[in-house]
Formats: sequence, C-alpha cells, structure tokens
Amino acid sequence: MNSVRIEWRKGGIRMARNKFDQDESLEVKFDLNQVKRLLKYVRPYRQKMILTIALMLLSSALGMLIPLFLKQVMDVYIPEKNMKAIIGMAVLTFLVILTVSIILRIKITLTSRIGQGVIHSLRRELFDHLQELPFSYYDSRPHGKIQVRLVNYVNNLSDLLSNGIVNTITDLCSLVFILFFMLALNVQLTLLCMCGIPILAVLIAFVKKHQRRGWQISSNKQSNLNAYIAESINGIRVTQAFVREERNTEIFNRLSGEYRKAWMSVIKYNFMLSPVVDIISVITMALIYYIGVEWLKVGNDVVTVGTLVAFSSYIGRFWQPINTLASFYNSLLTAISYLERIFETIDEPISVKDLPGATEMPPIKGDVEFKDVDFSYDDGVKILNHVNFKAKAGDTYAIVGPTGAGKSTIVNLISRFYNIDSGQLLIDGIDINSVTIKSLRKQMGVMMQDSFIFSGTIMDNIRYGNMEATDEEVIRAAKTVCAHDFIMEMDHGYQTEVNERGSRLSAGQRQLISFARALLADPKILILDEATSSIDTETEILLQEGLARLLKGRPSFIIAHRLSTIKNADCILYIDRGNIVEKGNHDELMAKKGEYYKLYMSQYSFLEKTPEMVGQN
Repeated sequence: MNSVRIEWRKGGIRMARNKFDQDESLEVKFDLNQVKRLLKYVRPYRQKMILTIALMLLSSALGMLIPLFLKQVMDVYIPEKNMKAIIGMAVLTFLVILTVSIILRIKITLTSRIGQGVIHSLRRELFDHLQELPFSYYDSRPHGKIQVRLVNYVNNLSDLLSNGIVNTITDLCSLVFILFFMLALNVQLTLLCMCGIPILAVLIAFVKKHQRRGWQISSNKQSNLNAYIAESINGIRVTQAFVREERNTEIFNRLSGEYRKAWMSVIKYNFMLSPVVDIISVITMALIYYIGVEWLKVGNDVVTVGTLVAFSSYIGRFWQPINTLASFYNSLLTAISYLERIFETIDEPISVKDLPGATEMPPIKGDVEFKDVDFSYDDGVKILNHVNFKAKAGDTYAIVGPTGAGKSTIVNLISRFYNIDSGQLLIDGIDINSVTIKSLRKQMGVMMQDSFIFSGTIMDNIRYGNMEATDEEVIRAAKTVCAHDFIMEMDHGYQTEVNERGSRLSAGQRQLISFARALLADPKILILDEATSSIDTETEILLQEGLARLLKGRPSFIIAHRLSTIKNADCILYIDRGNIVEKGNHDELMAKKGEYYKLYMSQYSFLEKTPEMVGQN
C-alpha cells in the first residue's frame, strides 16, 4: 500500500502533505538490520545482560536436574524402599526450585532495568532529533503521526527489550542443555520428539509474510487514528462552535474501525504459532508414551519406567523454549514494523544544520543584507525571487504586502529556519550559513502571530526567553509591554497556572506575554510577525510606548497588516510575488501613490466606513 499525498498551500505555494487519513508508505522487504540497529542501544547494558544470561543458564541447568532426581527415585530408591534417600531427594529438589525462583526474581529486575534503559535512550535520541528537524518536516505531516512514533511505537518495544532478547538467548542455550540430557537418556526417543520441528518451520515461513505486512498496516491505522485524535483535541473549540461533534464522531469511528479491522486481521496470525507448538508437543508426548510403553511390554532394556517419566518431563521443557521463541518471533515482527517508523524519523535528514567548520556568531550589531536571495519550499516553486535590500543597525523595517507574498519567509530566513536556494544573507557582513545556528538564534527575538503558551505559570512562560532572569526582571518586562496589570488581576498573579496553549488567556493576553518573553531575551535583532494582530486598539496604543523602548537601538523587522502600526518605521518594504516592489518610509511611499499608497488608503477608507455601518445597524 503506497502512501497517498495531497497538495496544500503555504505562503502561496504548493507543498506535499500527508493527511491524517492517508496511510504512510510501507517497507517492502524484511529488514533485519532494524534489529541490528536496536542492539546499538542495548550495548551499554551488555554487562547486565551477560550477568542475566549467566544466571538464567544456571537456572536452566539446575532445572534439568529435577527429572534426573525423579528418575533416580523411581528406578532405585522406590524399589529399594529407601525413605531416607527419597526425603533427601525431596529436600534437594526444594532447594533447586527455591534457587531457581530467586534467580528468576533477579532476572525480572535486571531485564526491566535494561529494557527501560534502552527505551529511555531510544526515546531521548528520537526527541533530540525531532528538536533539530526543520520547520518543513512539521509542515508536511500531522503532528499526531509524529507523536505516535515518540510515545506509542517506542512503548510497544518495551516487552521485546525487557524480556525478549534475554529470554531468546537463554532459551536457545536451554534447548542445547535439554537436547544434551535427552540424548543422554535415549537417542531414539529424542529423534522422535524432534520430528515436529519441520512442521513448525513450514508454518513459520507461511505466517511470516502475512504477519509482518499485517503489523505494518496496523501501525499505519494506529498512526492515522492518533493523528485525528490530536487534531480533534487541538480544534475542540472550533468543533463545538460549528456543531461538528457528530461528523467528527463518524470520522473517528471510521478510523477506529479501520484500526480494529487491521489489528484483528493480523492477530489471527500472531496467535497461530503458540497453539500449533502446544499441539505438536502433546502429539509427540503421546507418541513417546505409546512407544515407550510398548518397549516396556517387550522388555526393551533401553527404556525404564524412570527413563520414560524423566523423558516426558524433558519433552515439556523442550517445547517450552520453542514456544517462547515462537512468541519472540511474533514480537520481533511487530517490533520491526514500529522500528521502521522510529528509525525513519531518526534518519530524517536535518536540512537546516551547521556547516562543517561553522564558527560562533560574534555579538550582532544589526546590519542585515539580502544579496540576490532566491527561496522555494519543497516543490520548487519560488516564493522569493532575487531579493536584494540592506537594513541598517538600529533601524526599524516594516514588511507589508498581500497574503502569500513572502513576508514571513523573509523573517524566517533571517533566523535561518529554512535554507535559501541561492544568494547570500549577511548579518554584519557575515554569511549566516558560516556560523552556528544556536549562536545566531540566541541573539534574536522572534515574536510570531501564533503566540504559543506552554503549560505552567505565567512567570515560567515569560522566563522561557531567558531562564536566568530574576522575578524582578520578569515583572519589569511585563510592565514594559503593558501585561502587568491584567496579570495581577488574575487569581495568583504571576504564579497563575495557564493551560496548554494558554486556553485560559485571550488572544491579546497571549500576545502580550509573548512580547514580554521576547523583551526578556534582550535580542540583538527583533522580529515581530503580526505580533499585534490580536491586541485591541486601546492596548496597542499603550503598547506603542513599550514597543518604542523595545525597538530603540536594535534592528527590527515588523510584519503587519494593520498599517497604522508601522507608520513610524524607518523603512517600509512592499513585497509582492516574492519581489520588493517598493521601498521607503511612510511619507515617501505615500507620495509615490503606488502599491503601498493603495493598500493604506483602502484600509483607511474601510475604517472610516465602519462607524457608519455600525450606526446604520
């Protein structure tokens, strides 16, 4: 099943995107290398694993003695009526069982620590990698499908890592022990017991193909369901506002049904091996009892009652590890379908990264220059076309233009959230591609239109821009951007807990907190992308004083649809279709009566008509 991709628009261009109800592509070949890669995470725990395996081998060896004790009792001590020896064997058997139980307890503890340690390492590497991936990765897929890999898929590996590897090695060694003792007792009966193995091998070969593909499909359906759940939770306000509950429930039921159907389809193969192993075990045991009894009837000296009883005990022990290995094989096939997705994410290239030999960005003064910059997203359609301009340190530059013209793209490139296709982007004469990304972004303050508020207190959210800031510095920043008053009106002031995404706050309040966060970071370059779009006019007027202090002495780039907010900018760039059409201050552009003039007058005319319309209503 190939993944289906749809086209979506970002900034006026088309990009390929995977949707919540579209399956991702499946790996065609069975790749055992995925398991080999997993062993890399196990390697730091090899000493504990060796100790665990050694203990389990000791436990297995001790367990092999019990049937021999039973043979000795039945063939020697019972005929001799030697009660003292029988009691001695009973005590010895009890000690063996007690020792095995203690070893099992230690094994469970060690394997749990190993498994959870590996899970932690794998999840940490996956999360660290996700932190480094560029915006384009998150733009191209539902966030729920990313989340399911980090949480669900990694969790599903827990049993495999906690018990599977150790048990597999132990069971393989146990099989060797068991075969040794069985051959020592009776070669003919041992060969008879092993006749069921070819049947099992044929069954495994049959199940393998269907089972693996089934788990791949199941993981896809789980991913789709998780993506839709995440999307529905994030959009619950819109859902209820437009009374979409029933329709959304229908979609959920369809996706959930598809996941259930895929899971039920594969689980029948998953549970096929274990019953077959049990059936083969019972048949071989019955056959051995029948042949053994017949041998006893004809007086065959090779078999005694004790030998037959001991051998029947070994038969159960022989097929038990085989059953465990069959279960491990099922877990392995399931795990590989998850590992494919996990390692696919880890292998996702970090397109925006430090180049070899990148140096630290020195303290920024603020001269920014675009030299013949071209940029496009994934599909190659240009969003910026040979952009050239210079921004002087300390000046405020406003970027205006129609939707999709490339305004946000320009400021995203300054922060190097994307790589330019060609040309140069210089800060203080230094190509930003030649410096480390962290040293560049640490000196920038970015205020987005979508002001994200994290779970925690208001104090924590403002301090996010500078973790070393004192409470007094946080409060000072809030006062500067006119956020202090509404914060103090809340139940616990700066210690008020806000929900994820700041659902308890209005859009304007979230933006003011984001302003305070940006101010506290004390950036060398400030970028405001529609930063005042959700703030009411009265608050905006008050905010202007704070903004003036915030912008003073530092270069800044402001994107604003409300042109009244950028009249005092040192330079205004009018962008259209990826080109700078006009450049100058407000008075100069108004005098030209070009595109900026038309845009400004259209807004002014609209604002003049609005009170009249309100009065008529």
